[in-house]
Amino acid sequence: MNQGRYSRQENFQPIGIQGQQLLSDAHVLIIGAGALGSGNAEILARSGVGTISIIDRDVVEMSNLQRQSLYAEQDVSEQLPKAIAAANRLQQINSDIRVNPYVMDCSARDLQNILENHNIDLILDATDHFPIRYMMNDISYKYQIPWIYGACSGSFGAVYNFIPGKTPCLHCLLKRMPIGSASCDIEGIIAPAVQRVVSTQSAEALKWLTGNKRLMSDRFMVFDLWTNMSQAIRVHHDAGHHNCQTCGAEPTYPYLRYDTEIKTEVLCGRTSVWVRYPREELLDLEGVAKRAMGKDTGVRVTPHLIQIEEENFRLVIFQDGRALIHGTSDPVEAKKLYQRYVM
Repeated sequence: MNQGRYSRQENFQPIGIQGQQLLSDAHVLIIGAGALGSGNAEILARSGVGTISIIDRDVVEMSNLQRQSLYAEQDVSEQLPKAIAAANRLQQINSDIRVNPYVMDCSARDLQNILENHNIDLILDATDHFPIRYMMNDISYKYQIPWIYGACSGSFGAVYNFIPGKTPCLHCLLKRMPIGSASCDIEGIIAPAVQRVVSTQSAEALKWLTGNKRLMSDRFMVFDLWTNMSQAIRVHHDAGHHNCQTCGAEPTYPYLRYDTEIKTEVLCGRTSVWVRYPREELLDLEGVAKRAMGKDTGVRVTPHLIQIEEENFRLVIFQDGRALIHGTSDPVEAKKLYQRYVM
């Protein structure tokens, strides 16, 4: 019996030696190197995926170690960017594969540059912000590359396979940009929920990459480990999907346009950043306030704006989605603070 690195995986008949070669030739792009990103990257690296590209803008923090499997206390003390720390660890796990770390704030232009310069086979969602997911969705359907959605917060998780030409896109699924989404910064998270989402995403990825596409789930999979709930919801195209701007008959890919991106402007002579995000509807300021009250913050709401005091920062968020972030001159940090409460 072959006792090589992948022998147990090759002995699994649906993959076999041929499937293992397909994995070796594959290139997966992972957007986000937090809990889901690091977990998926580790499984795919150990499985022998030949090239893994990882995009992330953050550094490793102590609070990450509870659930983000690739990182250690040394990464925290060295303030390593997550993409770099992940790449270092993955190369220690498997020196035969190639890992491309991208330390950057993910934009539509960045994504298009990567896809136009690399043969990407699959995109894995490991972010927690819907604006990035909408860009990912447009990129996927424009370049006909599938992406696997993953989300978790508290004890809840969800996974869905978006396959161009076969499934509804994210825009069809949700119809409009959500006003807010669950955040583990505010609602907390347990590591087993992360691991279940990771294992499901990785299994679906292995099916796609090894030619077992027909076995991929066509359901929106959700679970709650704490209440023992698990559902697989069948999803169909609706009657009007031909008019969808992403997967319809005449797509325009609206979330790849510059005017739909979050924009920042550092104020001259002040430690403050303006954040502007185009919205089709007004913010629910009371909803934003409820999210903020889940953290150790000071919150004040008026009919026109909300003020949030967090440690050394003060956020002034207006009903049209504009915000003034006091206490930083770093646009990336300002966007991170903004997305923590608004996205």
